[in-house]
Amino acid sequence: MPRGRRRERGGGGQQLVLSRFFGAAGSGGEQGAARQTASEFGTKRRKSTESNEPCEKKTKAQQITLEDICNPLKTQDKKEPLKCEKPRICLQTLDRLREFCSDSDQQCNRVQKDSFQEKESLSLEKCPAIIGRSSELKNHLQSWDSSPKVAQKEELHCDLSQFSASLKSYENTQCTSDTNLNKRTKSIYTPLELQFIEMKKRYKDAVLCVECGYKYRFFGEDAEIAAKELNIYCHQDHNFMTASIPTHRLFVHVRRLVAKGYKVGVVKQMETAALKAAGENKSSLFSRKLTALYTKSTLIGEDVNPLLKLDDSVDVEEVTTEVPDNYLLCVCENGEKFDRKKGDIVIGIMAIQPTTGEVIFDSFRDCASRLELESRVLRLQPVEIILPSTLSDQSEKLINSVTSMRLWDDRIRIERMENLHFEYSHAFQLITDFYAKEVPDTTGPQKLSLILSLDKPVICSLAAVIAYLKEFNLERMLYNPSNFKRLSSETEYMTINGTTMKNLEILQNQTDMKTKGSLLWVLDHTKTSFGRRRLKKWVTQPLMKSSEINARLDAVSEILLSESSVFGQIQNLLCKLPDIERGLCSIFHKKCSTQEFFLIVSTLSRLDLEIQALVPVIHSHVKTPVLQKALLEIPELLSPVKHYLKILNEEAAKIGDKTQLFKDLTDFPVIRKRKEEILDVLSKIQSHLLDIRKQIKNPSAEYVTVSGQEFLIEFKNTHKSSVPSDWVMVSSHFSEHYHPVSKAVGHLATVDCLFSLAQVAKQGDYCRPTVQDNSREIIIKNGRHPVIDVLLGEQDQYVPNTTNLSGDGERVMIITGPNMGGKSSYIKQVALITVMAQIGSYVPAEESTIGIVDGIFTRMGAADNIYKGRSTFMEELTDTAEIIRKATSRSLVILDELGRGTSTHDGIAIAYATLEHFIRDVESLTLFVTHYPSVCELEKVYPGKVGNYHMAFLVNEEESAEQKGSEGEEHPEFITFLYQVTKGVSARSYGLNVAKLADIPEEILKKAAHKSKELERIVNMKRKKLKSFAEVWKINDSQELQKWKSICEHEDERKDSF
Repeated sequence: MPRGRRRERGGGGQQLVLSRFFGAAGSGGEQGAARQTASEFGTKRRKSTESNEPCEKKTKAQQITLEDICNPLKTQDKKEPLKCEKPRICLQTLDRLREFCSDSDQQCNRVQKDSFQEKESLSLEKCPAIIGRSSELKNHLQSWDSSPKVAQKEELHCDLSQFSASLKSYENTQCTSDTNLNKRTKSIYTPLELQFIEMKKRYKDAVLCVECGYKYRFFGEDAEIAAKELNIYCHQDHNFMTASIPTHRLFVHVRRLVAKGYKVGVVKQMETAALKAAGENKSSLFSRKLTALYTKSTLIGEDVNPLLKLDDSVDVEEVTTEVPDNYLLCVCENGEKFDRKKGDIVIGIMAIQPTTGEVIFDSFRDCASRLELESRVLRLQPVEIILPSTLSDQSEKLINSVTSMRLWDDRIRIERMENLHFEYSHAFQLITDFYAKEVPDTTGPQKLSLILSLDKPVICSLAAVIAYLKEFNLERMLYNPSNFKRLSSETEYMTINGTTMKNLEILQNQTDMKTKGSLLWVLDHTKTSFGRRRLKKWVTQPLMKSSEINARLDAVSEILLSESSVFGQIQNLLCKLPDIERGLCSIFHKKCSTQEFFLIVSTLSRLDLEIQALVPVIHSHVKTPVLQKALLEIPELLSPVKHYLKILNEEAAKIGDKTQLFKDLTDFPVIRKRKEEILDVLSKIQSHLLDIRKQIKNPSAEYVTVSGQEFLIEFKNTHKSSVPSDWVMVSSHFSEHYHPVSKAVGHLATVDCLFSLAQVAKQGDYCRPTVQDNSREIIIKNGRHPVIDVLLGEQDQYVPNTTNLSGDGERVMIITGPNMGGKSSYIKQVALITVMAQIGSYVPAEESTIGIVDGIFTRMGAADNIYKGRSTFMEELTDTAEIIRKATSRSLVILDELGRGTSTHDGIAIAYATLEHFIRDVESLTLFVTHYPSVCELEKVYPGKVGNYHMAFLVNEEESAEQKGSEGEEHPEFITFLYQVTKGVSARSYGLNVAKLADIPEEILKKAAHKSKELERIVNMKRKKLKSFAEVWKINDSQELQKWKSICEHEDERKDSF
């Protein structure tokens, strides 16, 4: 059967299945659905009960409509024919019906009149007793709302008394029953569907998973989304499309939907089938409520974190691979003080990582290109961004550009909030209420003053984040503003803007935007998730103080060179650790399961014991301060955890029994009281069993299971409803130690990163760089590109190159050479080695001396930006303008083929003037790649400061000569790349050689080679004439002038003959 259609239950026709969640199957012949009003005809309405099965089946009951009343023949012809001579409906009844309809017409909405009148006229013609007044009857019926159908259990009686009673009950129930109708199909919503509709009204933007027994069900549009994204079956059931998943697979499917960018809500049953079967409300609907919401940044809780459970047999490989970070970024603009026409604006951001508890803020001025905002977005790599409903055009273009770069399954989720949340007056009030009233401790006023000292855009961003996180019950992480950290600190970290991060491929490659092929991929040998996140921060924030850099290098050297076994033991400890950082945050947010709680506590206790045992060895064998401090502080910070492990019941934790979780309840009086109440109930139940045996006269009767659950457990569940609140108190009690334990995890992350950098240094031919504070120099002997070196492996050796840049000497390298000669790889190599040195890593070179660089600025590549509305050349010059504004004498500037996006003369002029500005005014260390020989003349203008270099190559003239045909056809030269930086200028770029490598057709190559030679001859001729004219200008003797004339005439004759 096609997916979009199903059989009608009353006949053989088909009806169209609609996909909107409030609309279900509509009749194929209807043009539109009119609003109907529900009413009950009869003394008793069928009670709808809900089953726990995926599909709820109802017993078929008779339904009565006005058409049935007027046409009893048609109503009962399926059972037995009725005689029309004695109709039970008389005209007096219809008069009373008209009176009722006119009274209630104000409350009822009319349906399509034409189709109704046509239907009724056909019915009346079949009734001889009222044929004569059919036209009058039509007028009587015009005010009636069309045929609501109500199921009845009793036999149909159409006498006047019953009908009158029904009309009276209609007046009382009209308002409520109207909402029970599907306005499109004229059928009644089931109680479960009504419950879903009410929840959907509150969470319109969420895909809801509704627990129904042993399955979670999706309805309406949610079901179609689930079917599409989860590859599961979707079908029509009653008024909605529906799909379902097993309960034990919830975490897999929720994570998949979240990974696709959806907000997912989990709606759970608040009572069990066993309790309902034994209770007084067994025929009513299961009570349900939304227990959790999840998005990409808020994926935290026991429903979606099975990787931290004990003895989990579920195939966790099907879970979407987690990214190291999942930042929630909020952006707020303030353009009051600046010229909005030019696009200048002040931007405030808040970046929160709910799974790790990290909170970052920043405020900065940005120009129309939004390069500063782009840099922060690329550095943080958020998975979700909160934006106001209206944003400046420049910022909108940037957001579109950033999100378009990601693969579809990895798109950044955008959450729009009303502009009201970003207004300062509203933000001030919200933050004041939050820190003065909602923060539990007495330091609220001090925290509030700390918050209000931030810039206004940051405060507005924080207010929006608070409002958003409250929806997920994750706002606790914002209670302590002293833990907030500023993202950008020019005095602490090297400036690496977004353009540089992309061009140098620091976090991801530019081919498929994956980590492989990036600098992070080369450096990442971490063993833990929290270590990997820490290393990513190190890579994007190289240090600026030589003392801190050398402290890291000392630790890496000690790990690399030490013969002590203590480092091997510590590394083995790291290999066995789950993601403790996220587990701690789950406990802090009161969203952890008993399994996760026990795993975190037992892991931390084991770490405490094992590191404590190594303390004497650490004192004697670990010398560097960074390692020694980190390792020795861990046992002290983890000491409070021991107490929890002693009182935890491992078996109860594994099965999720919160009532038996603690062996010793001395510190938990509320739980002890609840447990005593449960035991008291159990005792009474056992005593009551004796009475039951007497009543049923069965002395051997025992309690049995109901719906798969033991009766005793069912009674325990009645009191278990109070346990989760106490469990939250336990989590809160443990979360008092969150900050010291989190600090210990931070120490472990640092140790993990240092071990990772030591592993990098072991790769061979790596050296420890010499990092100096007060020198402006980059000296690298036989350096290699760290990424290409790893990708090539041992078989294809990367050709090393030497670099000598000095602020007091030659600080600018102008690099020319053939296309594909290795120019871009060389300049990237210099930049990446500099970054690695200031991270505190060994570098791929024989020797290296690096003076502290305050920033690396790059202009590379050729690509337009459609989302920002910028052409290739505009993009090129925008990046250059940003570098001119930001670069200092302590910066490393890399410009690759500046000016190539326009005409030759304009390109040369821009390249020449820009480079001269960096030489004369900025005085930065500069690498300038160009194909313009004219730019190389700057070496003569600034001798000693500028050097000309090229990538060496060989021209194979013999093979080129063999390729020439009998008529002297031109062919591209054969070039052998040497990839070696060599002193001097390359006069040609040999672009035709690259064209040949790219398999351009031979005929085109021949034509291009011929044209190239022709243009080259013309240019050489012009240059020669210009040179000759300069010589003539200096001649003062007539004889010398005549001699020059004869030489020129002779050369012209020779050319003519040629």
